[in-house]
Amino acid sequence: MIQEILIVDGYNIIGAWPELQKLKEIRLEEARDRLIQIMAEYQSYSGMKVILVFDAYFVPGLGGKYTQSKLPIYFTKEKETADELIERLVVTHIGRRKQIYVATSDMTEQHVIFGKGAYRVPASELLVKVRLARQEIRRKIKDEAETKRNTFDSRLSDEQRKRLEDWRRER
Repeated sequence: MIQEILIVDGYNIIGAWPELQKLKEIRLEEARDRLIQIMAEYQSYSGMKVILVFDAYFVPGLGGKYTQSKLPIYFTKEKETADELIERLVVTHIGRRKQIYVATSDMTEQHVIFGKGAYRVPASELLVKVRLARQEIRRKIKDEAETKRNTFDSRLSDEQRKRLEDWRRER
């Protein structure tokens, strides 16, 4: 079985998705938190390992790896760009039985990671995949709710149903 790994350029995605762009204008931290939530849900649904990368180039001391909702989140070290960290992660994770995808709309970065053996996923394509996953989750929840409405009745045999119906009608 091939392990699929999706590395996401966090701030690039925030700048490309309308919902997150609006949040970013109000407060960048809220946009970042929302992306973390979305990617954690997507990871859970898709079965892909998702790695989220944020650029902390101008923020001394923030760099490092954190985990939230089983989602690894990397902040670059001081004077390191997200692109550099993403390239390093691609090289680290590439191997047999692994397929690496990088979600970014940065064309230069797309060419570099493609040259390292990873596939590129534009921000718009990732947004479509996330929306489809959400729709599928909602559909499954709705289907489960509909099938569980009358669990007692669904467990009865036809003969038992007939007996109860006769008893109800007093035949």
